[in-house]
Amino acid sequence: MTTIAFYGSSLLSAYWNGAATYYRGMLRALAAKGYDITFYEPDVYDRQANRDIDPPDWCRVVVYDGTVEALERVAAEAARYDIVVKASGVGFEDDRLLASVMAAAKPGALRIFWDVDAPATLAELRAAADHPMRRVLPDLDMVLTYGGGDPVVAAYRELGVGRCIPVYNALDPDTHHPVDPDPRFACDLAFLGNRLPDRDARVAEFFLHPAKLAPEQSFLIGGSGWGDVDMPGNIRKLGHVRTADHNTLNCTPRMVLNVARDSMAVNGFSPATRVFEAAGAGACLITDYWEGIDLFLKPGEEVLVARDGQEVADILASVSRERAQQIGRAALRRVLADHTYANRAEQAHALFRAHAEERV
Repeated sequence: MTTIAFYGSSLLSAYWNGAATYYRGMLRALAAKGYDITFYEPDVYDRQANRDIDPPDWCRVVVYDGTVEALERVAAEAARYDIVVKASGVGFEDDRLLASVMAAAKPGALRIFWDVDAPATLAELRAAADHPMRRVLPDLDMVLTYGGGDPVVAAYRELGVGRCIPVYNALDPDTHHPVDPDPRFACDLAFLGNRLPDRDARVAEFFLHPAKLAPEQSFLIGGSGWGDVDMPGNIRKLGHVRTADHNTLNCTPRMVLNVARDSMAVNGFSPATRVFEAAGAGACLITDYWEGIDLFLKPGEEVLVARDGQEVADILASVSRERAQQIGRAALRRVLADHTYANRAEQAHALFRAHAEERV
C-alpha cells in the first residue's frame, strides 16, 4: 500500500481554514483508491478548539504543537512515507516546514508541493527574489495546485519547476448535497465567506452594494470577521457557520453568492470550494466574473455570472424562485458528472503512478 504524509493547515477544522473542504474531499477520495494517508496539522489559530469533524477513519491525523521543536519532530517522520506532500498556507513556519520535510524524505519518495492558493503564493515569490521557496521548488518532483490554469503553470515553470499540474476544487457528494430548507436561513441572497483583506472590496461591490440597491430583498452573510462591518439593515449577520450547516445554508435561500478573492479573480481559472459546495447542494449560484468559469459551469444555465453589484441586483429582480431552482438542478447534474473529488483523485492517482513508472 502506498503511503502519503500530508502536511497542511487543518483537516479537522474549517475555522479560518478555507482549504479544509478541499483536503477532506481529495484525501478521502485518495484513501478510497487504496492510499494510506497521515495528515499533519499544527495546533494554531484556535483551530483545535473549533473542530467541526472528528478524526476520520480514512486518514490518520497528527496534531502537533505550534513550536519549532514539534515541527522538526513531525517533519522527520516524512522519511517513512512513499509520497511526501507539503501544502501551502499551513500557518506556522511554512518555509521551515517545506525545507525540513523535503530534506527528510527518503530517496525515491515522490516529493510534492501542493499549492491551495497559487495566486497568493506566486505574488509572495515575485515580491522576494531571495524567498527560501525559490531554492526548494526546483528540486521537487511536482507542484500541484487547486486552481490557476495555464497562467499559474507558466509562472511555476519560470521558477524552475519541472512539472506543475492543476488539480481543481471539486464536490464531495457525501458531504455537500441537497437537504430540506431551514427557516433560519431564509433570504433572497446568502454569502458565506470569512473576511479577508483581499476580498473586502469585492464583497462590498457584489454583496453590500446590491443590498443597498434592493432594500426590499433580504440578505444573509456568514463567516468570521464581519461583526464590526457596517451593513445595510436588510443584511443579517450569522457569524461563523459550522460545516454541518453549509448544506442548509445553500439549499434555503433563493440564491447564493460566490465572491472570489482579488488574486484569484485576476488570475482566473480558480473556482473556490464554495462554487462546488453550492452546486452540490443544488443551489442557484451567482458568481462574480473570473476567466475560466465556463470550464466548470455553463453561464446562464448552470450558474449566473455578474460583473458588478448592479448586475447582482438585476439578477435578484429578474430571476424567479422557480427559475433559480432549475439553474440549481442543472448545476448539481453537472458537478456530479464532471467535478467530484473522485474525478480529481483519479487524476492525482494517474500522476502518482506515472511518476513511479518513470523511475522504474
